[in-house]
Amino acid sequence: MPKRFIRRYLPDSHKIRDHKQLRWLGKILEDPNLLHLNRYSVSGAVSVGLFVAILPAPFQMIIAALLALLFRVNLIVSIVLVWISNPLTMGPIFYFTYLVGAWILQTPAQDLEFEFTMQWFMDEIGLIWQPLVLGSLVAGVICAILGNIIVRLAWRMHVIRNWKARKARKLRRQQEP
Repeated sequence: MPKRFIRRYLPDSHKIRDHKQLRWLGKILEDPNLLHLNRYSVSGAVSVGLFVAILPAPFQMIIAALLALLFRVNLIVSIVLVWISNPLTMGPIFYFTYLVGAWILQTPAQDLEFEFTMQWFMDEIGLIWQPLVLGSLVAGVICAILGNIIVRLAWRMHVIRNWKARKARKLRRQQEP
């Protein structure tokens, strides 16, 4: 992965550790994997971020941050990936996970007339919560595993390509008079 490109957009580790609202975390933020860009830290962060993004839960960024701390993966990447589920994508994501859950539970999917109001949500949650939660957990785990595999493979291919380019440059230099 292009580390320099990613680092350009990440905040400095000292700024995060010294941030007044994060000081209460103390030694936890000193773990190098939380802000380091390596294959394991980033692939784990992708897993955490994708899993939490699929969950129908409030405060997804906080959940992702706590899981990143627990699993010692890149904190920033896991928080950023949570924004895959945003006000524009939440409806399709949660409808899909509801359908997955209904299929797993072998219950017919309800024909719901969606309204973007809290009253509609409170009225309908009793009918849809079990398939929604189950479907979200299953889809979240699948997305987390696939995201982890894709990042590791892409990172590995990038490393191999760099090794081959370095070897080719070395051969060219040796062949020059």
